[in-house]
Amino acid sequence: MNFASDNWAGAHPKIAESLTRHAGGFADAYGASELDRAVEQRFNELFEREVAVFFVATGTAANSLALASVNRPGGVSFCHREAHVIEDECGAPEYFTGGARLHPVDGALGRIDPANLQREFKRFHPGFVHAGQPMAVTITQATEVGTLYSLDDVAAISAICRENGLPLHMDGARFANALVSLGVSPADMTWRQGVDIVSFGGTKNGCWCAEALVFMDPAQAKDLPFIRKRAAQLFSKTRFIAAQFDAYLDGDLWIELATHANAMATRLAGHIRASDRVRLAWAPEANEVFAVLKKSVSEKLHQQGANFYDWNPPRSEMDRVKEDEIFARLVTSFATSEEEVDRFGELVR
Repeated sequence: MNFASDNWAGAHPKIAESLTRHAGGFADAYGASELDRAVEQRFNELFEREVAVFFVATGTAANSLALASVNRPGGVSFCHREAHVIEDECGAPEYFTGGARLHPVDGALGRIDPANLQREFKRFHPGFVHAGQPMAVTITQATEVGTLYSLDDVAAISAICRENGLPLHMDGARFANALVSLGVSPADMTWRQGVDIVSFGGTKNGCWCAEALVFMDPAQAKDLPFIRKRAAQLFSKTRFIAAQFDAYLDGDLWIELATHANAMATRLAGHIRASDRVRLAWAPEANEVFAVLKKSVSEKLHQQGANFYDWNPPRSEMDRVKEDEIFARLVTSFATSEEEVDRFGELVR
């Protein structure tokens, strides 16, 4: 019963087969192969416009290089207080921007509150050199606590960005899971709501190692080839990332995998709701389930073969966790089976 992370899941067989199929022979290096070009065209079709696509190895690299591409002297990027970029990337965005800062913004359940964002902008008066200058806003979709920004939420934050002349970046490590839950198109969830740059994740949803940095306006990406090279993220054999995306996007496999992961999260949440030993923190909106349980129950579940992480509760929810309790995160993936979800359900009952 592995609910530790969707990063723990392996690669989907179709993606592994694609890697094997493209392993032989020769192909142009550094992103110039026919396969690379074909997959880049696939992204154009996916987003219903011409985009600029850059393959990288990790979500941290995608997020960090996205912010590096819009960097300014004394630059400040605004993110949710508990976003992955500020909590779990070991200072990589600051490192790759050469010292730009991440400025936390509050909001319930992992989402930036637009009113709070407006208030934080007021801390940075134009011309006040000591504070630095705003350079971007970044949102996480799905958020670190498994919630979603609705299209209206994204549009509201984008409007604030436009008022302040800033680009909007979306960390889409779980892009597919969010898309499936919202029931919209990639274009609807991004540029039609004012998103400028997307970190498009594949690794958590069945790929081996495949992330893409997508610029909705190719003109905004003119320096990215040099930034990516300098950051050691230009693979010589990029066709192996392209091969993963080739299978991932073919026949909407990526949608199928995310749909399954989300359904398993819903099933898991149902078992938790039916239990008097564990309580659901809030309804899952993608493929992450958060729960509160006594430490003694957590220990027993681990002993019985359930893998999941203790998690820091959102600041907005900290009072809900008692001294003898833990806050837990359980993540489902394309590889999660109904049997292991139901087995967990039996244990918590």
